[in-house]
Amino acid sequence: MDAKLKLQGKAVVHPELGELNKRSKLKEFKNSWQLYLFVLPAFISIFVFAYIPMYGVVMAFQNFRPALGFFNSPWVGFDHFIRFFNSHHFWPLIRNTLHINLYALVIGFPLPIILALAFNEAKDGMFKKFIQTTTYAPHFISVVVMSGMIISFLSPTTGIINHILGFFGVGPIAFLQIPEWFSSVFVWSGVWQSTGWASIIYLAALAGVDPTLHEAAIVDGASRIQRVWHINLPTIKPTIIILLIMNVGNLMAMGFERVLLLQTPMNMTHSNVIATYVYEVGLIGGQFSFAAAVGLFNSVINAILLIIVNRVAKKVSEVGLW
Repeated sequence: MDAKLKLQGKAVVHPELGELNKRSKLKEFKNSWQLYLFVLPAFISIFVFAYIPMYGVVMAFQNFRPALGFFNSPWVGFDHFIRFFNSHHFWPLIRNTLHINLYALVIGFPLPIILALAFNEAKDGMFKKFIQTTTYAPHFISVVVMSGMIISFLSPTTGIINHILGFFGVGPIAFLQIPEWFSSVFVWSGVWQSTGWASIIYLAALAGVDPTLHEAAIVDGASRIQRVWHINLPTIKPTIIILLIMNVGNLMAMGFERVLLLQTPMNMTHSNVIATYVYEVGLIGGQFSFAAAVGLFNSVINAILLIIVNRVAKKVSEVGLW
């Protein structure tokens, strides 16, 4: 009997098939209950720390007072959003956030791919292990320590960078005091800290390349560059697309810790981003509702970007998050 019966132009699921599906799912759950048990702690932690706090976004539509709580604070609708859109901070914050994140995406996204391809082609040995360890190590340095190192390296009086520049006749440059230098300092310090660790994902994907493809290509006379271009890259293409979608989906979101630690009064015109602004007006200024509205606006833009990029990727490459 067909799974679906046509009845007056409507598709009706056969009741026996529905009952069979329920029994099949129940049997599958009984056979794999240990796996579901392993997933349960992760599910609970995500639900408790990610979904339950979402109720706090109601502050964005209230004039929130801690003494009154969520239920008794007066509602103001979209007043905080309108105030943010009309403020003189709006466009500089959008410009700085987009500029830094696009810069980081253009520079930081392809470098782990290139590094992973290079590691994959390198012969096993002490040199390869040394380079891998050297590139992975910065990932384990805390953001505070890393920022302190950057500040010390770029010091115009004692910094090693300015000492090196001095050998070439270039005068000391106060990198963190010049606004135009901030994005480069931020992006390249992030590249230094994260590129090696990010390459691990691509190395794992490259481990799935069929060796017979390379053997056949060698027989056909393909060079190493040709094999990388026509075999390795197409193999890791789905991984590249998925990570690109996730990176673009976080285009407006950036951890404010390193930005805040590298900020100085002199570079605020280029270093003040949405994340630091939310921290400033919310936690320091006590404007909880206004900060929640700015943060919600940022999250909505990220969600829209994620949906758009995922849809474009699905149409172009048939690879997407969903």
